[in-house]
Amino acid sequence: MKINFLSYIFLILSSLGWLACNQDPKAARLEIRMTDAPGDYSEVNIDIQEIRINVSDSPNDENGWIKLQNTRTGVYNILKLTNGLDTLLADIDLPAGKVSQIRLILGKNNTIRLKGQNTRKPLDTPSAMQSGLKIQVNATLQEGINYRILLDFDASRSIVETGSGKFKLKPVIRAITEAIDGGIKGKINPVAANPAVYVIANRDTIAGTIADASTGHFLIKNLPAGTYKVAFAPVAGFENKIINQVVVNNGGIKDLGTIKIED
Repeated sequence: MKINFLSYIFLILSSLGWLACNQDPKAARLEIRMTDAPGDYSEVNIDIQEIRINVSDSPNDENGWIKLQNTRTGVYNILKLTNGLDTLLADIDLPAGKVSQIRLILGKNNTIRLKGQNTRKPLDTPSAMQSGLKIQVNATLQEGINYRILLDFDASRSIVETGSGKFKLKPVIRAITEAIDGGIKGKINPVAANPAVYVIANRDTIAGTIADASTGHFLIKNLPAGTYKVAFAPVAGFENKIINQVVVNNGGIKDLGTIKIED
């Protein structure tokens, strides 16, 4: 049996489980990460026990809060997360739509160490331990896109000395939402061509999928911004096809529309 070159690549990549799939196209992927601006301390340790996000139209809607089950709980010295460094706190797949707020639930082990001192002092955080630190986000997530919400602490403005050597945590946190990739979608005509679809950068195939056998639709996600070739390797009886100069931007799904496959 004759197999064209693109189909041969498809068989190899399929056997390795490398090809992207079309499952759950309505979802967006969200990472929550933390960073910090420098502060005039040796340590600022924050005890993160839980993260929730609100996906309702109203931040006051308690039914709209989702608890992130895979939160990386623990005590973080946020002063280690400066000069471009950050750390992953949690990630989640969720239906595309709005994220209005994030809530950080803190534990009791919040401390500070002043410069030139060896001992840590407690950071008083009564309101945060009871209901959580609410951080405004107000971002809209598009299906098929990976997003990052960066929680940017400002340590120098978040610590208040109350007297007698006591300190209170009044966090100043800015939430920065950014899309970190894009995607390509389209529809095959005729559906019977049922091609494998490949995204090619220079001469390297970096992603692929198979058009839906019932509808002809395809979606390839998680693509870095760039300019690509998109190659189509249909079943026997149809011609291969290549579309050049397909531009993908972060935060966008490039729609190729209906792609005609010749027989």
